[in-house]
Amino acid sequence: MGILQVKDVSLKLGDKKVLENLSIDFWEGHIHAVVGPNGAGKSSLAYAMMGLPEYRNHEGDIVIEGSSIKSLPVDERARLGMSLAWQEPARYEGLKVDTFLKAGSRGSSRTTDEALDMVGLEPEVYKYRAVDKTLSGGERKRIELASILMMQPRIFLMDEPDSGIDMSALQKIFEVISMLKKQNTTVILITHSLEVLRHAEHAFLMCHGKLIDKGTADKIIYYFENNCLPCDHQNQPLEEEIS
Repeated sequence: MGILQVKDVSLKLGDKKVLENLSIDFWEGHIHAVVGPNGAGKSSLAYAMMGLPEYRNHEGDIVIEGSSIKSLPVDERARLGMSLAWQEPARYEGLKVDTFLKAGSRGSSRTTDEALDMVGLEPEVYKYRAVDKTLSGGERKRIELASILMMQPRIFLMDEPDSGIDMSALQKIFEVISMLKKQNTTVILITHSLEVLRHAEHAFLMCHGKLIDKGTADKIIYYFENNCLPCDHQNQPLEEEIS
């Protein structure tokens, strides 16, 4: 049994079915990828697991270590050790980076300087900057990742980790993901990128809200590269419409 289980989950947003009878087990301390083309329902699955309000009215169940979390709001799931890094990191006008990093640290043994160093940002340059539009998307993504390192979550969901960043930032993200695995964090990467998929151990292939295949990352890479890219299936761009 995995640390996090998705059991026969189906979800409709309005009159559109975005998830259909999904059952997935995520194993503790492993790096997983949920992969598929745009509109496959990957982000919807992540939001349902995290408990975002509009994604909680689903059929089926979501379970952590044998206990249902279906009725729990986002903050209670966070207290259980779940965390989500968004595809587009949030901006907090007027909030300093140092304050943002400390906000969710829950008594972390790491300092904010250490967390910033780990994501490749100089503490003396970034510590007292505001988390706002003066930072690039890549800088905000690294700062969000530093906040995850401060939180030390048990389950970390990351939506499209390579979105809007350069290769050096992406490499730093991969290094942090490796660090999280070493501290026994369960990492779930939501992606349509082969580069990101190659850093996973296990993968789940989705299309149009359904689970198509699962297995080692190598197995899913072969199928995804040869059968999904390019894909002639007409996916509805559900995630783009609701983002």
